[in-house]
Amino acid sequence: MSVLESEGTIEAMDFDLIISVLRALGAKGVRYRIVGGVALNLQGLARATVDLDIFVSPDDDNIARLRAALQSVFADPEIDQITAEDLRGRYPAIQYVPPSGSFHIDILARLGEAFTFDQIDFEELEVEGVVVPVATPRMLYTMKKDTVRLQDRADADRLRRHYHLDED
Repeated sequence: MSVLESEGTIEAMDFDLIISVLRALGAKGVRYRIVGGVALNLQGLARATVDLDIFVSPDDDNIARLRAALQSVFADPEIDQITAEDLRGRYPAIQYVPPSGSFHIDILARLGEAFTFDQIDFEELEVEGVVVPVATPRMLYTMKKDTVRLQDRADADRLRRHYHLDED
């Protein structure tokens, strides 16, 4: 049983599949950062989630490595539709749904004008023997505190209280 599963934090997602994706991203040298619900869980705050949110560097070589990593896990021809050009475009987010449909991966290059890949403060954490880049608690708080989405505001409040973060 994994650390996250033992705390009941991942619901409706296959933790082993997430680890397989993270292991493949690392093996292929993808420049990425974990944000969102999985990042909260990895930072010690249990929350159910149905997706893996990652920020990626949107350069051509990195996105080619991202496609190779995803192909090594899913062997899905639809992965070839993920392009650096799209991630550098007007809507820099792609939702990849693997053939199993059991969860999805939100691939982001930026969030509007607020956050880009290079602005995501992160720390490396080891999970099930895989070292992964995870947004810091302060970064997650900063990303979530001013959004209109109620779940994000609740996450921000939990981060603030748990990590004693002041409202900057």
